[in-house]
Amino acid sequence: MTTPASIDIPDDELVERFVRSSGPGGQNVNKVATAVELRFDIANSPSLSDEVRARLLARRDRRVTSDGVLVISAQRFRTQERNREDARERLQAFVDAGLHVPKKRVATKPSRASKERRLTAKRERSSIKQGRNTRAWD
Repeated sequence: MTTPASIDIPDDELVERFVRSSGPGGQNVNKVATAVELRFDIANSPSLSDEVRARLLARRDRRVTSDGVLVISAQRFRTQERNREDARERLQAFVDAGLHVPKKRVATKPSRASKERRLTAKRERSSIKQGRNTRAWD
């Protein structure tokens, strides 16, 4: 089974809200709502497959609410249009990260030599600390 390089998300699944940006910027910041708050409902999106949806919801990302809604806030640029593009690019990167299937970890066992090295190092540290324990050390 081959997976596509990226998933197209239709505009009707996105909710955009324009708010005033924070930070310096003079009158432009106080007058114009250039910051974009983009919301995408991961849990109920028909565009995502079940596997991708599960991977995205399983990620520990503070931008995902408990209801499974991804909230991206973009206010890096001075124009509303550039902030919209930035938010959509970040959304696409987030969804594309869900396409990547993590590799299963193969359990391995430490070699006899590595165990011996670890135990030898522990004995050496122990003897150093034992030496400090005597009254004549100081």
